[in-house]
Amino acid sequence: MGMIDVGEKPVVKREATAAGNIRLSQKTLKKVRQGEIRKGDPLLVAEVAAMTAAKQTHILIPHCHQIPLDMVRVTFELAPWGIEAQCLVRCRAKTGVEMEALLGVSVALNTIWDMVKYLEKDDQGQYPGTMMTDIRVIRKEKG
Repeated sequence: MGMIDVGEKPVVKREATAAGNIRLSQKTLKKVRQGEIRKGDPLLVAEVAAMTAAKQTHILIPHCHQIPLDMVRVTFELAPWGIEAQCLVRCRAKTGVEMEALLGVSVALNTIWDMVKYLEKDDQGQYPGTMMTDIRVIRKEKG
C-alpha cells in the first residue's frame, strides 16, 4: 500500500480539466457582477487560491506524487443560478494531474463561498440555497 511506484514510467505531457458549480442567490450574483463584495473580488481571490491548491496537492492528498506543474489556468462563468469554475492543469510528468485540477476547482469554489457567505446566510445563519455541485473531471489527456 502507499504511493504507487511510477519510477519506470516515461515523462510525458499531461493535462486535466476539472469543473464545478456554486449556486448563489440573485442578490449575491448582482454584487459579484458589480464588484461590491466586502472582501474584494471573489473570482480573483479564488483564482489565486485554486493555483495555490493545485501546487500543494501532494501535501493535502496523502498518496499523490509531487508534480512540477507547468501551468494552472482557472476560469469562471457567471450564470443565472451561480458560478461555474474550471481548472486546467498541465505538466510533463510520470503521473496524471486530475487530482490537482479537482483540488484547484474545489478550493476555488470554497473561496467564493467564504467571500460571499455574509450575503448568503438567512436569519438563522444557515445557507438554504448555497450549494457546491457537480465537481468533476471533464477532460484528461496524456501524451
